[in-house]
Amino acid sequence: MLLTPTQLLRLSQGQLNLLEACPRKFQHTYLEKLNSPSNPEQEERQTLGSRFHLLMQQREMGLPIDSFLQADAKLQSWMLAFTDAAPEILTAASDNQTFRESEHYRTLQVQDYLLTVVYDLLIADNQQAQILDWKTYPKPPNKRELESNWQTRLYLYVLAETSDYLPENISMTYWFVQSEGKPQNIKFNYNTVQHTKIAKKLNQLLSQLTNWLEDYQNNQQFPQVVDGSKTCDYCQFAKRCDAYGGKLRTQVTEEAVKDSLPNFDSIQEVLLNSIH
Repeated sequence: MLLTPTQLLRLSQGQLNLLEACPRKFQHTYLEKLNSPSNPEQEERQTLGSRFHLLMQQREMGLPIDSFLQADAKLQSWMLAFTDAAPEILTAASDNQTFRESEHYRTLQVQDYLLTVVYDLLIADNQQAQILDWKTYPKPPNKRELESNWQTRLYLYVLAETSDYLPENISMTYWFVQSEGKPQNIKFNYNTVQHTKIAKKLNQLLSQLTNWLEDYQNNQQFPQVVDGSKTCDYCQFAKRCDAYGGKLRTQVTEEAVKDSLPNFDSIQEVLLNSIH
C-alpha cells in the first residue's frame, strides 16, 4: 500500500489499538489486507451485536422495532433488561435544547491522518455531552483496561477537539447489555489532564507510524513485538512472522508435551505373571 503526499490515511480506534499492540500485525492486516479464516462462533456474535446496534439506531430514529424483537428472543430480552436498567437513556428530553443522535460520525485530522469515530449515541445539551456505547459480549472487561483502550481515549479526545465542550464536561459510558444478571455500565469522566496525555501519546504513535510507512515504502517491514510476547500466542500471522519457529504457541506447547512423553516403542515389554 503506497501513499501519495496528499493522501490522508484514515484510522479508527481499532487500528490504533492494533498499531500499539503489534506494528507488524497492523502491516499485515491493514496495509497488505491479509485476513485469517473466519470463526463461525465469532461471526455469530458479531452478527447479533450488529443487530442490537441496528435495533437501537432504529428506535432512536423513531422507526418501528417490533418486528426485530418478535423475530429474535435474545434481542427482545436484552432490550427489556436495558429498558428496566436505564429508562432515562431511552427517554428523549422534552425540551428542544438537547441534541441526540445515533451512529454519530466525527473526523479529526492529526498530522497526516484522518481519525474517525462513530458514537452509538451522543446526547448533548448546553452544559455537557455524553457518549454512549453498546457492548453485547457477556462479561465487562477490567475498567483500567477499558480506560487504556483507544476506543475510550480516541472517542473522548475527538469530541473535545471538535466541539466547544471543555473536557471536564464530557463523559463516555459503556453499556454491557448482555452482562450476567442485568445490564451493567462503566463510565469515564474526562478532564484536561487526560486530554493532554492522550494528545501526547497520540502524536507519538502517529509519528512512529509515519516513519514506519516511509520504511515500508522502501521495502522494510514494520517492527515486531519482542520475543516471547503474549501477542504472538494465538496470532494468525505467527508463521509469516516466524514467531515460535513459524507456529502458534499452542502448537509449540502441544509438541513440547508430546516430546516429553516416553517413546513407547523403546520400552521393553514386561511379562505379567498370571494371578491365581
